[in-house]
Amino acid sequence: MNALLQKVWQDQVYRFLILLAGSFAFLYYLNLLLIGLSAKGGALYAPFLQKHFDYISGLRHILIQTSEWILQKFGYTTFSTDFWLRVSGHGGVIIVYSCLGYGIMSFFTAFVVAWPKPLQSKLWFLPAGLLLIQMMNIIRFIMLALYWRGSIFRGVIDHHDLFNIILYLILLGFIYFWARKTREDNLNSMEGSS
Repeated sequence: MNALLQKVWQDQVYRFLILLAGSFAFLYYLNLLLIGLSAKGGALYAPFLQKHFDYISGLRHILIQTSEWILQKFGYTTFSTDFWLRVSGHGGVIIVYSCLGYGIMSFFTAFVVAWPKPLQSKLWFLPAGLLLIQMMNIIRFIMLALYWRGSIFRGVIDHHDLFNIILYLILLGFIYFWARKTREDNLNSMEGSS
């Protein structure tokens, strides 16, 4: 049994899949756990965690304030609270947990951790990808606040699904070029050693 596990772990594809699934599950469920423990009124509410580890409220605040700042720079009148953003004469968005992108960020982080690439490459790619995810989220909030109320897509497709499709396509392209660079680096290093 030990030999089988060792053989599986030595196979790059299996190791990648195990690391991807394990890292994603850990990050995704850790986010859910921390959300549950830091949400006031929850059955397992932990005030200490809410006070010191509530990064979700901080992320929501940054996303709302950045979206509002951009809208105001374009001349829109906005109103916001800790949970929503409205644009005068247009519409608004309510930012719930599923809007924050922790699932997509968990997947992206797990992918980068699992992919067989040097740590130095991961150290720039991971923050760049997480920043890209949240920049796309800000664009989504702005577009929803301005245009979703009268959109032809409303009632046809859920805006979360539409956003996820667009974001996953962009992320797949981003990942493809990064992973392809790994292949090119490996080929170049093999050519240099021969």
